[in-house]
Amino acid sequence: MSKQSIYQNRLDTIIMEQEGRRPKLLLHVCCAPCSSYCLEYLRQYFDITVFFYNPNITEEPEYILRRDEEIRLIGEFNADGNDFTPINYIIGNYDKDYFFNQVKGLEMCPEGGDRCRVCFKMRLDESARVAAEGKYDYFTTTLTISPLKNAAVLNEVGEQCAKNHGTQFLPSDFKKRNGYKRSIELSNEHNLYRQDYCGCVFSKRDKMVEMCKQGVKR
Repeated sequence: MSKQSIYQNRLDTIIMEQEGRRPKLLLHVCCAPCSSYCLEYLRQYFDITVFFYNPNITEEPEYILRRDEEIRLIGEFNADGNDFTPINYIIGNYDKDYFFNQVKGLEMCPEGGDRCRVCFKMRLDESARVAAEGKYDYFTTTLTISPLKNAAVLNEVGEQCAKNHGTQFLPSDFKKRNGYKRSIELSNEHNLYRQDYCGCVFSKRDKMVEMCKQGVKR
């Protein structure tokens, strides 16, 4: 069993222990495509409030596009006719200067390195704060659905943020059980905008360098 699959097993156990109860979950989302499968899966067991908090999306038009796509997807999920509790949402503060200050000195770190860990902590710490203030039973993040994100790091950071704010982090590795594949299917079904980089100008820079090496034109 891989280390990362442990988190899905933990989530399964928590769900089974609810015995029909529907806990309140604050779900931090990074974008509509990543949240699509997570919402489809989690709304069977939790009353969900989406928390869109991503000051790392440093180009404002990109931020607005991703935010609006998330809101549209939530509306479509709520209108799909199934007997689920409506999904609510909260839009967090958009302050890209805060992100730049947090990662100062880490601009040249490779994708997936120390800069990303700081970014994870920034977003999950704010999610934990909002979850504690709103008296949610749990909070978690859609970030673990990405094949490019380290679920072990995200769960470790989430657990620490939960302790700091006196709330509970819901363990996850949403890419398991074809979660990522299903997110692509749902993205096509809902005609979602799918970006090709994480969000910050540094990840966009690295993506463009990679594409140039491969001879791909944008």
